[in-house]
Order: sequence, then structure tokens, then C-alpha cells
Amino acid sequence: GHIRDLPAKDGSVRPDADFEMSWQVDDRAEKRIKEIAQAAKRADEIILATDPDREGEAISWHLVEEMQRRDVLNGKPVKRVVFNEITKSAVQDAFKHPRELNKELIEAYLARRALDYLVGFSLSPVLWRKLPGSKSAGRVQSVALRLICEREAEIEVFKPQEYWSVTAMMKGAETEPFRTRLTHLDGEKLDKFALPDEASAKRAVEILEAAPGFAVSQVERKEVRRNPQPPFTTSTLQQEASRKLGFGATRTMRTAQKLYEGIDLDGETVGLITYMRTDGIAMAPEAVMATRDAIKDRYGENYLPNSPRMYKNKARNAQEAHECIRPTDATRDAASLKLTDADQRKLYDLIWKRTIACQMAAAKIERTTVEIGSADAQVGLRANGQVILFDGFLKVYEEGRDDSQSDGDDKRLPQLMQGEAMQTNAVTPEQHFTQPPPRYTEATLVKRMEELGIGRPSTYASIVTTIQERDYVRKEQNRLIPEDKGRIVTIFLLNFFKQYVEYEFTAGLEDQLDNVSAGNANYKDLLGKFWRDFSAAIAETSELRITEVLDVLDDALAPQLYPPRADGSDPRSCPKCGVGVLHLKTSRTGGFVGCGNYPDCRFTRPMNGDADDAGDRVLGEDAGDEISLKKGRFGPYIQRGEATEEQPKPPRASLPKGWAADEMDLEKALLLLNLPREIGPHPEDGEMIEAGIGRYGPFVKHGRLYANLKEAEDVFTIGMNRAVEELAKKAASRGGARGSAAKPLKELGEHPSEGGPIQVMAGRYGPYVKFAKINATLPKDMEPESVTLEQALELIEAKAKKGGKKPAAKKKPAAKKKTPAKKKPAT
Repeated sequence: GHIRDLPAKDGSVRPDADFEMSWQVDDRAEKRIKEIAQAAKRADEIILATDPDREGEAISWHLVEEMQRRDVLNGKPVKRVVFNEITKSAVQDAFKHPRELNKELIEAYLARRALDYLVGFSLSPVLWRKLPGSKSAGRVQSVALRLICEREAEIEVFKPQEYWSVTAMMKGAETEPFRTRLTHLDGEKLDKFALPDEASAKRAVEILEAAPGFAVSQVERKEVRRNPQPPFTTSTLQQEASRKLGFGATRTMRTAQKLYEGIDLDGETVGLITYMRTDGIAMAPEAVMATRDAIKDRYGENYLPNSPRMYKNKARNAQEAHECIRPTDATRDAASLKLTDADQRKLYDLIWKRTIACQMAAAKIERTTVEIGSADAQVGLRANGQVILFDGFLKVYEEGRDDSQSDGDDKRLPQLMQGEAMQTNAVTPEQHFTQPPPRYTEATLVKRMEELGIGRPSTYASIVTTIQERDYVRKEQNRLIPEDKGRIVTIFLLNFFKQYVEYEFTAGLEDQLDNVSAGNANYKDLLGKFWRDFSAAIAETSELRITEVLDVLDDALAPQLYPPRADGSDPRSCPKCGVGVLHLKTSRTGGFVGCGNYPDCRFTRPMNGDADDAGDRVLGEDAGDEISLKKGRFGPYIQRGEATEEQPKPPRASLPKGWAADEMDLEKALLLLNLPREIGPHPEDGEMIEAGIGRYGPFVKHGRLYANLKEAEDVFTIGMNRAVEELAKKAASRGGARGSAAKPLKELGEHPSEGGPIQVMAGRYGPYVKFAKINATLPKDMEPESVTLEQALELIEAKAKKGGKKPAAKKKPAAKKKTPAKKKPAT
């Protein structure tokens, strides 16, 4: 990965100094860089073999720059090699054709990194000042967030439309019943919404049942050929892995990385797939022929098309175009590899099947359409069916469907002749409603971004991950749902920085970066033009007050925040006090709607809350106190009594995750208010064990040791045995019981000069020698059981010098002071 990056502070990119950049070595990479530097000093030449794309070229460039800074190269030749698969032949061939570092790819990387930095470090402070609780904004992430928020807005304003359909089971004199659909009524063709309600559907049923007789009016059979889909690119792999395996984008790419890096086969590491960050669908000619040979051996010659399928590369920039994602050896299927990791086995199987299928013969399908009409020509019905005559590539793989799924239309209709009499067996009306557009999944979001030209294969997974980590979006049942915080940020950007979250602008910027990669544009000219307009927009918005910003956002969100009320009253009037006017407000958790009559009225509701909901509901009484459910800016909560001068903050308890506000009753409320719950004294020390719900969810607690529980309900039901077991598991995961030191692997004795025990301990990052406050890690080739006292002393001394410390001397106990005798009080 990258060994350097721009420091996360102002001034790392300096527009006034011709966009000079300051780089900082990643702490995690320092050890590896030192290893490379030591090896480079002993080498005759340096060969760079990082990933074969823009980012890979940048990593090589960073490494060379760092080696030069450390005076390691000293004129030694530096060569760059690239290979699309980690196999012996591919690597050897790459080493026969080395090249120089590609200046254009490096400059495209520099431009992209500078753009991302300038947007993030210029726009994020504006967000922090104008929208408390907002975290940051990004050049591409903000556009992806906009897609999700706009889809959610479409869903919210969607009005479902009712419509009905009528089906009938028809039967000939010597045929089995088959299903038909009503297509004509009263001699007119029906469209989707021709039967808008139950009454019209019942009328259609009555007419159909009363028709004077039916006969086949037309039979149409048509043979069609269906060709396979091209092999995988990054985005299509993520989409299929989501549909068929339920993998998110990050999980897919992490697993694909391991398959690319390979496994041990017959004593050598062999990569199983080609490079997995690509938007190209082309296959190397030798890979095409090898795949055809594998198909012929496994399935027979009739499954091969007459000529190879050569897919045309769709990459926008030919210089960065790679092959598709395919197996490095078409003869190796998932079963033969015996992969132990389930994710790797499933993903490899998907890639292997898609690749094999893309070179197989087309499937042949017979599609049949039967038209049936009544004798008076007032009623018409239709039946559709299809049957696979030759499965072709479908024998191996079909896009978007599990192997276990079957298509309801994959059936042959009975042999019917034109004019053949038909009779109805059963007529069924069915109610339907139009559906809103579906929320994005990670895969469909990537697909949409690719369609719009936003992002590139190497960035898709990180974009989706980032907007979730910033709490702008949450994932439920694999669907991406915007949080209020994310929607506020999106509306803010659309109103004050609209150009920079426009789909066309972002896609155009990606095209300009591709032009830099191709050597057709100067990257500093690109940065200069962008920064001139962007810095002006930042300066203009920085002058606005928070109230001005909220007024603009309130107006922009008004249709969603204040929909018309059923009683016709003003949707902005406060439903609690009736005096104040509702207005958008912000907090650290995002936006909410609050009463303008604050603090006299404290009504609040979430942005997506019910406009008529006053936010309060009395659940009952307990010990003379009223127990109520309230809805605050941070969500629903339970409260005992009301705030008074003597008790300005009455007891409260937030509803745990998964507890619905409309299902709360007095019993549940009292359970929450009475937390933490005492389970009983610990059998070892007698200290009380408690269960409760905290900032990080449900837990069981013993002293300072906390163990998480899976469900909120466990807090009220967990007993002593399970509580002790959960606490013991937590203590074991930390390396010991609460309050006790971890047991040493070996006791080496006392320090000969300073005193105090020297021990060999098991650590999170490997075994180490411990003395006083000094922990010295054992070298990799030193076994903990074989460490001697002399070796331990050397390690301790080296560690002390490195840390600028001396081993702490054992302190002598201070002499006890004599306590003077107490004087008797004067009488």
C-alpha cells in the first residue's frame, strides 16, 4: 500500500507555491521502508513491481522518492515492471520487459490527491462552523451521498397507486390447465392501470365468466439466442457478489485481494485471479484459448461457439486499461483448489463460472405466446411460456440468479392449435400497488456511480465505506439509508456548493484526470483552474452566519419537513404549544425540527418524524410519579415526573436500539428507569455484578470490567452463571482476570544490580521481556522458553537506551515518621 501521504493539516498542498506538496511517511510503513532501504544498499539494481494501475505507479514513485531522500540509491538503476497476474510465467515475462516510471500516471495521481485534499481541508472547516455535528466532506464521497439522499427523497414523496389484474386458468379438451392473463375487455386493450379498483376488477371477472366461450386465436413460437455476459470488471464483480453472495463492496475487494495474492500450490505461491481493480472486459488472447480448451474438455465441443468471443475493452483511458477479472488457470475450479476460507471459495467460484460462461455457446430458447379470445370478441387473454432448447452457457452460470433459483416462465405451454376450444377453470382478481424506487445497496450504488462516470475501480469500496464511517449513511438489511446528518450535509452542499456535487462536474473531473494519465493535459493547469473557482466559493460561504445557513436549508427541506396536515392547519405551527413556529435546528447528531418558542416550549422531533406528533405520551404512574415517553433531538426516551426547580433533570432513560417507541408500555419503561440491575455478588470476591445499558449498548459489569451483551433484553434476564461466564470470557480476551496480572511464561530471576523480577510475558504483538516499566520484545528467532537471564538483560539495556530511560532502581522504603503524641485539649 501507500507508504506516504499528505499530512492531515493545513499547508500540505500549497496553491500559492505552484501546488507544492508535503509528504509524510506513514508510521506503519516505517519498519518496512527500513527493510527495503537496507536491502537496496546491498543490491545492484532496484525493481519496482507494485500494482499495475495509477495508484500502483504512485506507490512506486513514493518509494523511489523516499529512497533518494535517504541516500540509498546512489545512482543505481531503477526499473518498473507490471504484471496482471501473480503467476510464474507472467512475472518472468514482466521482468523481460522493464520500463521507466510513468510520469503521466504519477501526475494524474498527484492531481487526484491534491484535489481530494483541497476539497476536504477547505470544505470540512466550513461544515464544522456552519453545521455543528458534521464531520467532513469529500470530492467524490459527497456526490455518492447525494445519490443516496435523493433516492430517499424520491421514496418519501412517492404515492403508491392501486391497480388490479385478472388471471384465469384455461384448459383445452386434452390439455392440462395453464395460467393466462386478461389483456382485453369490452373489445379494448387494457393498460396497467385500466382496472384501478376492486369494483372494476369484479366487473371484469363477471364479464369473463359470462363470456359465450373461448378459443385459441393465435399461437406464436419463436426461437431466440441468448449470449453470455462479458467477464467481470470491478463494479460488475461487486454487484454480482452482492446479489448472489450477500457480500459488501469492501468484503468483496478484500477477498479478491487474497485471491490475487494467491495460495501455495506445489511449493510456490500462485495467484488465482488477475488484478481485481479494473474497468476493462478484454481477455488476453492466450487466456481466451485456454478457456475454450477447458470448456471443450469439461463440457464437450458443442458448448463452444464457432469462433472465440473477443470482448472490447470499455476502459476510458487505454493507458490504464487492464484485463478483466478472470482465473489465472481456467482448468482450476473451486472444488479442485480446496480453499479453506469460505469467502475465498465462494468468490473464486463466481469468477471462474463467469469466465468459463463468457466463452461458451449461446443458449437457445423457444418462447411461446398464446392469444385466447371470447366468441363475441369482447374478452382477450394471453399466456406466455418458454423452454430452453439448448442450455449453452446457462449450464454454468446466469447473471443475477443463484443456481438454485428457477424461472417461473421456464416452462413449455401445452401444444395448442389455432381455433381450439378453451374453457375457464378459475378466475382470480389480484390487487397490486406501484412500488417506490428501491434504496441503493452498495452494489447498485457502485453501478450507478459507474454509469455516471463518478469514481474509478480503485475507489468504489472506499467511497461506500467512508460515508458509513462518518455516520452519514447506515446500512439496514443491505440497504443504504441516509441519516439526518447526511441529508443536512447534502442539502447544504447543494445550496452553497452546488457545482461541486453535480454529477456532470464530478464525472468531467474524472475525465480530465484520465487526460492527464494519457499525457493530453497538464495536471497543474487542472489544479489551478479548479482552485480559482473553488476558493472563491469557500470565501463567499465563510461569511454567512449559522442562522442564515439554517434559513436556507429550512426552506429547501420544507416539503419534507412540513407536509400538509390532515386538518388543514399550518404545518409549521407547533403541535404542542400552538404558539411557536417550527424550524430546522442542528445538533451534534444532525438536524431536527424544534419549536421557535424555546425555552418556553421544548417540543422537538426528528427530521423524518410525524408532523402531527407532539412528541409526548403518558404511559402511567409509579410511586406518585408520571412516567412518560418523550421524543427528543437524540431520539425517544423515558422520563419519570417533570422538571422542577428542585429537580431540573428528572430521571431519564433512552430507548435501546431495536425498541420501537410505539410498543413502549409502563412495564418496559420502569425496567429501563430501574437500571442498572443488580444480579448478585461475584462468587470470588463478593463484589456486586450489575447489568445495564450504556453508550456502547447492553453490558454486564463487575468492578471495572465490562462485558458486552448481544441483546438489550439480556440485561433483564441474565442470571449469575451466565454473567460470570461472560465476564470470564472478557477477562480472558484481555489476558487475565480483572485486577490480576497476566501470568508470566517464564521467571528469569532478580535483576542483579537493580533488583526486581525479570519475566518473559505473552503479549498481544508477541512475547517480550518485562522488568519494572520496561518491556523489550523478543526477536522473531528467539523462543520464549529458551531465553536466559543474560539475554534478557541485554534486551532490557537496549530498550532502555532506545527509549532514553534507565532501568528504574528499586526504591528503598521510606523511614516511618514518628507520630507525635496527641495533646489533651485544654480545659
